[in-house]
Amino acid sequence: MATKLTIGFLGAGKMATALARGFIQAELVGPKDMIAADPVAAARKHFTDEMGVATTEANAVVAKTANVLILAVKPDQCSSVLTGLRGKFTGNQLLISIAAGVTLTKLEDALPSGARVIRVMPNTPALVGAGASAFALGKSATAADGELAKTLFSAVGIAIQVKESLLDAVTGLSGSGPAYVFQFIEALSDGGVASGLPRDLATKLAAQTVSGAAKMVLETGQHPGALKDQVTSPGGTTIEGLHELEKGRMRAIVMSAVRAATEKSKKLGQN
Repeated sequence: MATKLTIGFLGAGKMATALARGFIQAELVGPKDMIAADPVAAARKHFTDEMGVATTEANAVVAKTANVLILAVKPDQCSSVLTGLRGKFTGNQLLISIAAGVTLTKLEDALPSGARVIRVMPNTPALVGAGASAFALGKSATAADGELAKTLFSAVGIAIQVKESLLDAVTGLSGSGPAYVFQFIEALSDGGVASGLPRDLATKLAAQTVSGAAKMVLETGQHPGALKDQVTSPGGTTIEGLHELEKGRMRAIVMSAVRAATEKSKKLGQN
């Protein structure tokens, strides 16, 4: 940006806190370059205690202070928040929304004509700096705005630009995906316990196994199927376990889960 980057959060919850932490650690901005608004006093106090960032109850104060506004409220709160900002939002500001299911059209309609808007779908691993975010540009957002969004969200993981039409699928996969993986880790742990391992050890081994396997996919660039084959010896233990997963239709069920979550996201966006 041509001017100094100042970031204002509309909402000071967990995701806003995670983003602020990532921005500071990446040295994109300092605590004095950010401000957050939230109607809940406890949320404001936690944000300030954690980040050393000033907070306020008034969204208007944030709009007056920051040139990048991050909309981090629940989807059903977006309309009222943006309505209150309509007369205060200027052409020099960029709005980045992380509200699930709220379309670019709805965001743009709530703001003055020509407002620069970006919609982002992050996921909860951003809380530990390992998020997977996808973002889409609004009609008036510039290429530079897109680069800024990529830089900001890369501070808490990876960030990829997509067409807005793909964001529902992103929601179904990476947005909801952590819950699927948590359930898989729990199932691995249960299997370990059933086979005689103590619960704490089984859970630690399960979580590290999933983390390590994911890292191999990301760092080797190999197809997951090829990596699976490398672990699967003829007549060995792994193929025996894979056979059981196939009998349970694991792959088909996971595919169905992603598609179901995608369709639900589309319906939420229509409300």
